[in-house]
Formats: sequence, C-alpha cells, structure tokens
Amino acid sequence: MQSHFTTLDLIILGAYFVAILGVGYGFRTKSSSVEGFTAANRSLPGWLTGLSILGTYVSSISFLALPGKAFATDWNSFVFSLSLPLATLVAIRWFLPFYRNSSSVSAYEHLEERFGVWARSYTSACYLLTQLARMGTVMYLMALPLNVLLGWDIRLIIIATGVSVTAYTFLGGLVAVIWTDAIQTIILILGALVCGAIMVFSLPGGFGELFPVAAENDKFSLGSYGLELGESTFWVVLVYGLVINLQNFGIDQNYVQRYVASSSDKEARKSLWVGGATYLPVSAIFFFLGTSLFAYYQAFPDLLPTAYQDPANADKVFPWFIVSALPAGLTGLLIAAVFAAAMSTVSTSLNSSSTIILNDYYKRFVNRSADDRTGMRFLHGTTVVWGILGTVIALAMTEVKSALDAWWSLAGIFGGGTLGLFLLGMISHRAKNAAAITGVTAGVLLIVWMTFSSKAEFLPNGLQSPFHNYLIIVFGTATILIVGGLVSLLLGKKPNAN
Repeated sequence: MQSHFTTLDLIILGAYFVAILGVGYGFRTKSSSVEGFTAANRSLPGWLTGLSILGTYVSSISFLALPGKAFATDWNSFVFSLSLPLATLVAIRWFLPFYRNSSSVSAYEHLEERFGVWARSYTSACYLLTQLARMGTVMYLMALPLNVLLGWDIRLIIIATGVSVTAYTFLGGLVAVIWTDAIQTIILILGALVCGAIMVFSLPGGFGELFPVAAENDKFSLGSYGLELGESTFWVVLVYGLVINLQNFGIDQNYVQRYVASSSDKEARKSLWVGGATYLPVSAIFFFLGTSLFAYYQAFPDLLPTAYQDPANADKVFPWFIVSALPAGLTGLLIAAVFAAAMSTVSTSLNSSSTIILNDYYKRFVNRSADDRTGMRFLHGTTVVWGILGTVIALAMTEVKSALDAWWSLAGIFGGGTLGLFLLGMISHRAKNAAAITGVTAGVLLIVWMTFSSKAEFLPNGLQSPFHNYLIIVFGTATILIVGGLVSLLLGKKPNAN
C-alpha cells in the first residue's frame, strides 16, 4: 500500500505534538494546587468550556468511527445526535443549577448526602470503569491512522500514545485540558470540512453524482421506524441517545467538572449551549464524510485496497483516505489533529478520574485531612496509574472488530443505571436509602441479564434477552426509577414541608 506521508507531513505532525505539550507545560503553574488542577480555579469563560464539551464529544470516536459507520451502513447512528437539543434543555433547566449551587467538585458527593456512602461509591466506581473503556477505545482509534499509514505495530503506537498523553495530563491539569480541547475541536471541524470538499469535488459529477449514488444505496436512511425492540430502529437509537446524553450532562464527572470550572452561572449555561447544541450539525458533518467516502470509492474503486472493502474494516477507510488522497502538508495536519483531539479527550478522562479518586476515595476513606501538597502528590500518582490502565484497555481493543459498537456496549454495561439513581434522588423526595438500594439492585440485575443472557448459548431461547443492546441502559435506568419509586411509596413517609 502506498501513502503520501511526506517529510513535510512529518514536520507538521512533530510540531503539533510539541505545541500541544507546550500548552500543557505553559499552564503548569495554574495547576500547581488541587483547586487549579481539578477546577481551573473556577475562572473560565463559557465559550471556552463549551468548545471543550464539544471536543469531548468530537473525539477520535466521532472523527473515525462515525464516517466508518456511514460508509459501511447508513445514518442510523446519527439519530443519537437528534436527542441532544432536548437533553441540553433538561440539563440547563435542572442539572446545571443543581451542581452550580454545590461547592463540591465531585459529581457524586451529593449522592452520599441523599442515600448514603454506598450510593457515592457505586456511581463513582461505575464512572471510573466507564472511563477506562472510553480511554481504551479513543486511544485504539487514535492508533489506527499510523497503523494504516506506516504499517507499524498498533500495540507499539498505543503504548507510545499512552505514555505521551499521561505526561501531558500530568503537566497541564484541567485548564490546559480545556484549552487544548477547544483548539483541537476547531481544527478537527475545519479538517473535516476540507476533507468532505475534496471528496465531493473529486467526483466526476460533483454533488450531482453524490446524492444519486447515496440514495440508490439507501445511505441516508435513519433506520426502520417500526416498533421492534430487538433491532437498531430509529426509536431505539433515539431513546438510547436521550438516556446517554442525560447521563453525560447529569452524572458524568467530565461535564460536571466543566460546570464548576466556569466563572459564573451565565457562563456555565453558555458552555452547555455551545457544547451540546452544536454537536448535532457537527456530527452530521462526520456522517456526511462517510457517505462521501462511499461515493468517492464507488467512483474510484481501484483506490481502495481490498482489505478495507470489508465492512469489518470500515473504521480504517477514512484514515486511508487521509494518508493516500490528501495533498502533502494537509495529511500531516489531519493526522496531527486526530491525535491531538483524541489525546485531549483521554486527558479529560485522566484528569476527571484522578479528581474522583482523590475526592471520593482517598479523602473520603483514607485521609480526610490531606493538605494541598499531599493532594497534589496523590493526583499526580493517580494520573500515572490511570494512564497505564487506559493503555492496557486500548491494547485489548485491538481484538475488537468494531470499536464503536464495543464502546457503546461497554458504556451501557458500566453505566449501570447511575442516571436512574441520580434522577430518583432529584424527582422523588420520598425516596430513602432502602428504596434506592432496592431500585439499584433490580436495575443492575436487569442489566446483567440483558447483557449476558443473549450470549449464553446454554440458556433456552425464552430466557434470553430479546432486546437490542442499546436498550440495556434505557431499561436499567427505568427499572431503578420505577422500583425505587414504588418502594418509596410503600415504605416512605411524606417529606417534611421544610
């Protein structure tokens, strides 16, 4: 396979890494305290944290896997994005004021006050497990372009990337993470637009050729509008997207930490509008890239290696286009942008995970009176350990055929219905500890059954889950709310008027 990665591309890629690490190094003094490292001293403007929220969405998962999905199938996964405006409205109306009125930087501390220490430990543990899956997937997809480009061992690329991003996070703290997120988000979007334009205008018939080819192969389909619950229909993906996005805005430390880092309530609201509402058109760009890729390689089939024509390798088609079809210089910039954005996403997970481990475990169970110096040493040590664990998960991902499917499945499993517990605490003032424990137990049992029964061949068909995997977190959340609400009605007393 021949790529067009030139010396100029290599220089641009190297300069990009130096610049990103330089940003981290430049903000090291602002991250020398626990407050600076975990909350950016609560001083950032809304547009900046908003672009960072958008950057958290637009990771290498969006940049590579979404075009891969649209190339191999259709726009069914785009329905996930259609739920974002509603989820953003809910977050601004209810979730944001809740966290802004709290002085805690942890998203889970209030659950201890509401239901006891077990609730805080349960949700924070689910969050940490989800972040490991997320870091692994993002680093795996970040390694794909170089694997396609140079034929290097993908495992060695992942290890080198894991070491680099851990060092960058160690230096920069939250303020550097947010600034690099914002910068890379702009560059990624511009890069995607340039790639799309090159694909379309390279077609013999331009736009006039793209749409008939896509329509003939049903590439713009959003999926079936039927009510089947065992398939990835429009409605199944929509309700899945709504629950996942409410979980992101309501109980995800990555987002809650940005609410806290904003300089005022007004700036925090602005950050949600910038980050939440703009992902809908941005994700449409990435799906359009996948459809354009399909039309491009329909017009020029000899340019796509046989190995990448297999739908199982759809994630690698866009990286191949970047390294084989773009002009010198632009290829290096696109590869650097994919790397830098993915590294910023991983660094967000590293920073937020370290924050949770410090606040919800070390200060809660080990050393309540830890001073700032001790806290900083612990944050730095945790960042290194978590970076190693994320790298190991990324190495395991090399055996998974579709990284996006794996990520969504893992997110559903590790999410564990935490949104259900959070909503139960917000909605039902009657709900106490017993109701919460009963609801969570029922929800987790349902999640375990839906996750594993369909893979257990020894079970009779009647005992296997007939539902699509996207519904695992939906039904898990609903079960916690319904069971917890019923138990609170049976056991609870009317709340004190005060």
